[in-house]
Amino acid sequence: MSTLTTPHIDVHRGGDRMKTRVAWLDSKHSFSFGEHYDPENTHHGLLLVNNEDIVMPGQGFDTHPHRDMEIVTWVLEGSLVHQDSLGHAGIVYPGLAQRMSAGTGILHSEKNDSWRLPPAEGGTAEHAESVHFVQMWVVPDDSGLTPGYQQLEIDTELAGGGLVTVASGLPRYRDRTAIAINSSHSALHVARMAAEGAAVALPEAPYLHLFVARGQVRMEGVGTLYAGDAVRLTRTGGQRIVAELPSEILVWEMHARLGGR
Repeated sequence: MSTLTTPHIDVHRGGDRMKTRVAWLDSKHSFSFGEHYDPENTHHGLLLVNNEDIVMPGQGFDTHPHRDMEIVTWVLEGSLVHQDSLGHAGIVYPGLAQRMSAGTGILHSEKNDSWRLPPAEGGTAEHAESVHFVQMWVVPDDSGLTPGYQQLEIDTELAGGGLVTVASGLPRYRDRTAIAINSSHSALHVARMAAEGAAVALPEAPYLHLFVARGQVRMEGVGTLYAGDAVRLTRTGGQRIVAELPSEILVWEMHARLGGR
């Protein structure tokens, strides 16, 4: 269990996030990332990265390395092409869960390679739309693991409107987890709340991270949360989340923190 004993709720507004903007990328960082460093904002529980990215058509992240990290990518709009040094290649789109275990080291690229067909014979195809996604990194149980990759379509499960366990290493979710991560204290749940008034309850855990990916929700004891807002909870849970607009939320449940339980 956590060494912290006092329940705590910390609201972080989307507009206050650190930002990286270049010609092809609009990226917002919930925690310190790259050149943006704040020693008071490096992680919550085992979650080190929660980046919301918009990548322009025909652009993306060229081949780059990762090591000793569990990386989960969740696409909200558009599609993202993944290729890595293990030979994995796939297209990630809304409703598809994807995980990459960096382990001893892996190279990969992520590109927005969507295309619009030519309007008539003799026309030229062109890149179609931006891709909007959230990428999250959690610490694995051990360093030096074998790198790996997994993806799975879960759109049908999301249509029910409840919290769906998208990625997990927690034994309690073994029978209802979409994809596995090498973090036995962590699980990611997603709720696609299609109608106003739809509601879910947060799990209880030493550490929770709620991120409003789309829409607008009301959280019990907190109030209205907008797209891009996040809430970090310590030693609490069970709060009711109600959609004020069609919304999508991402919830990390964590039973340990960086540097020890």
